[in-house]
Amino acid sequence: MDILLLAPHPFYQDRGTPIAVNLVLKVLSERGDHVDVLTFHEGRAVDYPNVSIYRIPAWPFLRNIRPGFSLKKLLCDGLLGVKLILLLCQKRYHLVHAVEESAFMALVVKWILRIPYLYDMDSSLAQQMIEKYPRLAILSQAFTYCERRIVKSASVVLPVCEALVKRIEPYRPLKVILLEDVPLLGESTNSFTAVNQDLDVPGIRILYVGNLEAYQGIDLLLESFALALREVSPITLFIVGGEKDDRDSYYRKAGKLGVDGHVYFLGPRPLDQLSVYLSQADILVSPRIKGNNTPMKLYSYLASGKAVLATNLMTHTQVINRDVAMLADPTPELFADGLVQLIRNRPLRVSLGQAAQKLVEEKYSYPAYRMKLNAAYDHLMTTIQQPSESIT
Repeated sequence: MDILLLAPHPFYQDRGTPIAVNLVLKVLSERGDHVDVLTFHEGRAVDYPNVSIYRIPAWPFLRNIRPGFSLKKLLCDGLLGVKLILLLCQKRYHLVHAVEESAFMALVVKWILRIPYLYDMDSSLAQQMIEKYPRLAILSQAFTYCERRIVKSASVVLPVCEALVKRIEPYRPLKVILLEDVPLLGESTNSFTAVNQDLDVPGIRILYVGNLEAYQGIDLLLESFALALREVSPITLFIVGGEKDDRDSYYRKAGKLGVDGHVYFLGPRPLDQLSVYLSQADILVSPRIKGNNTPMKLYSYLASGKAVLATNLMTHTQVINRDVAMLADPTPELFADGLVQLIRNRPLRVSLGQAAQKLVEEKYSYPAYRMKLNAAYDHLMTTIQQPSESIT
């Protein structure tokens, strides 16, 4: 098949959605499909057989596009729409694979050119907008209507978690295939030396990996760590990832809490070092406080065999339970209590880590992911007509 994949974000970067898109491209390339990727101007090049990358213009003031809604991202989406029109004037496709908000563009393409689309649903756009901008709650019905339209019109919807499956059930989609993320713990191409230098401290090492957006719960993590530090020592918190402004802001908060000497903000690290960082930690934390989609890092956490502490919210509990992780309600006191329990109980850390590793091997492996995505495309191949020849 000839596929147009719309990726409205920087690509490739070592973070959430771009990593997920990279997994999709790996599978589609293995299938032998030809894929044109239309994406933002920022990001590193990737090289897969049968995959071509098209980018929007690199305007000087459109730099450092961050996750989530922003004016910069909105402008880039507009440029993506213009580039999409130009591309469709030159080529014809069997299918549009639409990621995130690009599903709205795919819907218009379907109306005009009768090209079906697959909706790669990483989150609920309607829910996300209201959570980030509560004043927009007055428009919740309009947001929900738009979401329903793109879900109902898609030939296949690929939600990333059970919460999204349940959310879209009332919309009566044509076909839904749950496509969870997978661990990203490939063999490291880097020496252990640099990582060991980063984490070279005595005592228990607690590690967070990910961006530092508000929904990730870094405020909760720092406040909980400060409470735990009063009861147990020595312990150290390492935070990998995040933009410099965010790191500086949270470092100041750590100072106000009196824990800045025990917290290290390491900044972004290459994805191929992830397995090394996780292996050198004692406890892995996911303090997310908003959203229902499961953090991609959770699968890597579980696969590492280390004890995981996560908030007792659906974002986590749709994948894990107390048999494989320590779950704590999202308050500083209770999250700190879960942290202290793990710090004091090494056998518990070991047993939880082993159970988590087994869970991943059984349910969230790359072969399982590939099988589900192939099933979606095999279904589409039976329903899609061949497009006309490319315009010359």
